[in-house]
Amino acid sequence: MVQTIAIFDIGKTNKKLLLFNEQYKIVHEESVKFEETTDEDGFACEDLDALSKWIWQKHWELAVHKLYDVKAVNISAYGASMVHLNDFYKPLTPLYNYLKPYPEELKQRFYKTYGGESLIAKQTASPVLGNLNSGMQLYRLKYEQPKIYEQIKYALHLPQYLSFIISSRTASDITSVGCHTQLWDFKKHTYHKWVYDEGMRTKFAPIYRGDKIVNITSDSRKTAIGIGLHDSSAALIPYLTAFTEAFILLSTGTWCISLNPFNHSLLTDLELHQDCLCYLSYHGTPVKASRLFAGYEHEQQIKRLAAHFNKAHNYFTTVACDEKILNKLQPVKDVTGTDGSAMVQQSNFSRRDLNDFADYETAYHQLIADIIAQQVRSTKLVLSGSPVKRIFVDGGFSKNPIYMHLLAENFSGIEVYAATVPQASALGAALAIHHQWNRNPLPDNIIELKLYGKVSSEW
Repeated sequence: MVQTIAIFDIGKTNKKLLLFNEQYKIVHEESVKFEETTDEDGFACEDLDALSKWIWQKHWELAVHKLYDVKAVNISAYGASMVHLNDFYKPLTPLYNYLKPYPEELKQRFYKTYGGESLIAKQTASPVLGNLNSGMQLYRLKYEQPKIYEQIKYALHLPQYLSFIISSRTASDITSVGCHTQLWDFKKHTYHKWVYDEGMRTKFAPIYRGDKIVNITSDSRKTAIGIGLHDSSAALIPYLTAFTEAFILLSTGTWCISLNPFNHSLLTDLELHQDCLCYLSYHGTPVKASRLFAGYEHEQQIKRLAAHFNKAHNYFTTVACDEKILNKLQPVKDVTGTDGSAMVQQSNFSRRDLNDFADYETAYHQLIADIIAQQVRSTKLVLSGSPVKRIFVDGGFSKNPIYMHLLAENFSGIEVYAATVPQASALGAALAIHHQWNRNPLPDNIIELKLYGKVSSEW
């Protein structure tokens, strides 16, 4: 039998089960999607019951598998979502969607009570994000559904609840608590004072580092069960494992998140206003991060380009990086104001007239150049204060040569790499508990890198 670790990698859309062997090669992978359900207000949310049953079923299928000996299990899942358990460890509420609007009156009440938005944001390293601050979800329950709130024994973040399904042990994980929740005081290294003042501290299970495991035994098989990790923090682990010199990871997707695990300075008001935040690594150390909604904008603008130039939706994938086009582009303006508001809005391209471009290729080069103007500013917010010599780009934009060349051009003196890590979040969750199941040394070839340089000396 092949010795493996099983990882449940739970995204908002795709739910995956992956098996890694002792060399961290994927030997089995499957994916499933569930139809959303709705909460009591009719707002779309995750079908927690369907997800729970799927994980339980898959775990026990693996427990008796004849090809794979599953030595360990861990979870990587999206953050800002909480499961509220009663005394019988059953969920009391739907898994509320973090995109659900937060009641303005309750929001004002909270910040008026605890010193204002700026103070709380600075102390918790969390911009004010409504339900994306998962601690505010519990606050909302207390005042909008007090009878439900009184029944809560434990409020678990989603990764820890999914681990609990398998291990029957409740835990809080530092990466989930330290992920824009407004629960954690980054200066005092404990829950924020408001959590105690509201009597909520008892609603959280004991807190552990991300490499904590629980051992369970069934049919003479002993299995190490990880307590689960927030997916963004998990995706950073392969890089922390492979590299010791200071770097920035630019994780590109719907959000493009610049993560600097070597910048431990507390967030300033200006950085918070420009959508910076801090995560906690699986070892409990702060990771300064900045966000840009660039992947979403790219998706919207390629639809606009396809319609205007009568091209296929994915035509952009055929556009090569052209030095001549780059040298003829329109001036790139930084539309970000001093308050940083544009960091979560669109770049200058949304205001450009597509009739000004001769063809799709030219317009697409301009789109990427405009996005890069914002990306450079966003990344530089977390660059200062640490001796960063390399930037690793993973995700969708890492496969875009125009994006990569322009990014490299704007960070002279820093090596810019496209990084390929298959299933980074899942791999990170596996590496987090490596020493609990794998007797081999950590692998040194888990990341594939491609170095990018300037397009030309003139650009």
